[in-house]
Amino acid sequence: MITEVQENKITDYLVAQELSLDILVEIRDHMMSQISDIQFNENISFEEAFLKVKESWNGEFTMVNYLLFYPTKIPFIAKRIIQEKYSGLFKKSLMVGALAFAVNLLLIFMAANQEVYKILFRLLNGSFVLTTLLIWIFNYKIWKYIKADFKYRGKCLYTMYQQNLGLMVIGASSMTQVTLKSGDYAYQFFRQQNYTDVVGVLMTLILPFVLQVALSFAVFNFLEHKKNLIKMQEFLKPA
Repeated sequence: MITEVQENKITDYLVAQELSLDILVEIRDHMMSQISDIQFNENISFEEAFLKVKESWNGEFTMVNYLLFYPTKIPFIAKRIIQEKYSGLFKKSLMVGALAFAVNLLLIFMAANQEVYKILFRLLNGSFVLTTLLIWIFNYKIWKYIKADFKYRGKCLYTMYQQNLGLMVIGASSMTQVTLKSGDYAYQFFRQQNYTDVVGVLMTLILPFVLQVALSFAVFNFLEHKKNLIKMQEFLKPA
């Protein structure tokens, strides 16, 4: 049986490895289980079992570079877990972007005229900005936990999704600029057969899609961050 003192010792060791807390808690549970098994099977002390477990995990805590956290290095195991989690969020974001892209094309052919399409174009893209702002405003209680420099014990991030504020701000501000446009090039290309500015058409279709994906990814990150914070109430008290 792992005592509270021993559990704290494991936590302190993992905090020193600069893991985000959500990953730390997951790894801590595995470590505690391993230590208990080794103590039982080999009839050795906690310290001896802990040393063996640390040696078995040693390679996982090697500090490596990861683009999304650059220039800060993170443990190898954190990079692996984050890549897996982010991959799932990116796929969801692509689906949202693809859906919005299809809706945009549909609006081009449904709009009665160019002025109507301009309104619909702005409503579609503006909805991404509005949704982001509302989610941000209604979750004001966790704002401080979004800051990349706000860390547990000053050493580790609270969740792997914490490096998110910059992407959300850039995505929302860029999407606001798109929303102020009219989408005329795409409408004229498909409805009026005006093929004089193909580059303009591509920019009108592709740029909103890229920003919709980026903003969706930022929002999904924010929501995952919130969900993980709820699971870690014991760590949210100042240490």
